[in-house]
Amino acid sequence: MITKVNNIWKWKEWEISWTESKNNFNKEDIAVLLIHGFGASAQHWRHNQQIIGEKYKCYAIDLLGFGRSSQPSAQLTYESPKTNHVKYCFDLWGEQIADFCREKIHSPVVLIGNSIGGIACLKAAQLLDLQCKRVILIDCAQRTMDDKRLKKNDILMNLLRPVIKTLVSKRFISNTLFKRAANPAIIKKILYQAYPSGKNIDEELINILYQPSQRKNSAEAFRGFINLFDDYLATDLFKKLDTNIHLIWGEKDPWESVNEAKEWKNNYKQIKSLNIIKNAGHCPHDENPEETNSIILSIIQETK
Repeated sequence: MITKVNNIWKWKEWEISWTESKNNFNKEDIAVLLIHGFGASAQHWRHNQQIIGEKYKCYAIDLLGFGRSSQPSAQLTYESPKTNHVKYCFDLWGEQIADFCREKIHSPVVLIGNSIGGIACLKAAQLLDLQCKRVILIDCAQRTMDDKRLKKNDILMNLLRPVIKTLVSKRFISNTLFKRAANPAIIKKILYQAYPSGKNIDEELINILYQPSQRKNSAEAFRGFINLFDDYLATDLFKKLDTNIHLIWGEKDPWESVNEAKEWKNNYKQIKSLNIIKNAGHCPHDENPEETNSIILSIIQETK
């Protein structure tokens, strides 16, 4: 019987929440670290961690600003530094993941990330170098609103972009947007977009997303992230890695194009496989965990 243990790790001046599936493995055995996406937490791996943990040491972590981890206030690039303020970005989350692997896992690791957690994994893999043996990206964020993806011939967006940036930088605007989204009815509506089959949308899942949003400083990571207009694209980091990368994608992801994932597979030598989950959306690990877990275990089994 595998037990899942909740823990707190002191990282810098913050508390980081993480879980591990307890089993009898040697320290040198391959470990797996699961990284959630935007607005989620370690609990979003509710159908995966225990299954993977039957064969490998398996950990899940709440990124800074999410879940039960500390929620420092957001500091935008142009703002003066303040106590307990932080710039939410992929360098920050990548460093958090890499430090966790060095301080808590101590063994070769496979990093698995969903959505923005995928880019955080790629940055951590760069920092970890040889300790990271594989990266598995599940519907990795393609960051279509990043400045680097703006097309010169998109005249309307070129005109609107400065206005959008100014608006979302204002805390009262970002807080209003967050509060409107952070209620069970809206969360459920969004989930039916993210999970087109409707499978596994239940009260547990709604609470996994809703409860952290009710913490005092929960709107701050939201503010920080929606103001990230110039950060890493996944393709920026592919070029910097020797680590093998594997893609798992929901066929009907409404936000991250499966066609772009196919282009990644064709254009980057580091990407060794692309597995498409039929009828699934942005979170196939939770919508169709049986097939996703099978693919994950198969990839890890090949890891040396």
